[in-house]
Amino acid sequence: MLYKKKWPLLVFLVPGILFMLVFLYIPFLNNIKNSFYDMTGIVELPGMNWKFLGLDNYKKMLSDVNVRIAILNSVKMMVLTVVFEVGIGFVLAVMVSNIKKGQQFFRTVYFFPIVISATAIGLMFKLFYNYNGGMLNQILEAFGKEPVNWLKPELAFLMVCVPTLWSYVGFYFVILLTGLSDISGDIYEAASIDGCTKFKQVFYITLPMMKTVIGTCVTLAVTGALKVFDLPWVMVPNGAPQGLTHFMGTYMYQTAFAMNNYDYGSTIAVVIVILGIVVAKAVDFITKERS
Repeated sequence: MLYKKKWPLLVFLVPGILFMLVFLYIPFLNNIKNSFYDMTGIVELPGMNWKFLGLDNYKKMLSDVNVRIAILNSVKMMVLTVVFEVGIGFVLAVMVSNIKKGQQFFRTVYFFPIVISATAIGLMFKLFYNYNGGMLNQILEAFGKEPVNWLKPELAFLMVCVPTLWSYVGFYFVILLTGLSDISGDIYEAASIDGCTKFKQVFYITLPMMKTVIGTCVTLAVTGALKVFDLPWVMVPNGAPQGLTHFMGTYMYQTAFAMNNYDYGSTIAVVIVILGIVVAKAVDFITKERS
């Protein structure tokens, strides 16, 4: 055993447990409670009696158009994160793993967007998309084309997805590249001697041996899609245009803090957590290894 005595473990574990209890579990339980009441303020002050609503807020969600848009956009983002963030990250990891020199350079280059604040990335792309003087429209005008409103209803969701997906490719690239480094080179060498091409090696060696790592990345990606907030909020506040770019996180924030509808915002928060647990369990069931 690493520790013969238990108290060193408790010294490190107890503060972490208390931190999660105070800042995660208790607030979440309060959110569940708040979702059943008509809140007249963010805190129930002495002498203030909130009206019990039962399941009214949950019933309201069933007919809320913005909730349907937010859930649909979040589901779309889940699919896109798996295909582009994890998919492109895997392709880049396979390519870089075959490079003898300069791997650290590519690790740094691809991981760099992660260290930039999502707010800063959102502002940067908002300037790129700007109709008057934005970089994309400057390029179009240089070729004699008319400027484009990149955040119009038909393009807004796609334009929000581009920086969101781009910023996290490097995160999964580093995880997958680390997983690839654990595969013995002797296996690939033996496969090459038997006439197995690089392409076949990826399908018959790399993918099967990386199943656990890829499964972890997919779980992180789909649950992370439910937490998308700061970047879209900077680029298109309040789900503009016409609420078409709302995600679950942005709609919850707008409802609770912009519209001061705290009980309904709490209801959306509870649904986000439930969706996250369900999706994570579903992905884990699909991707886990079976004997």
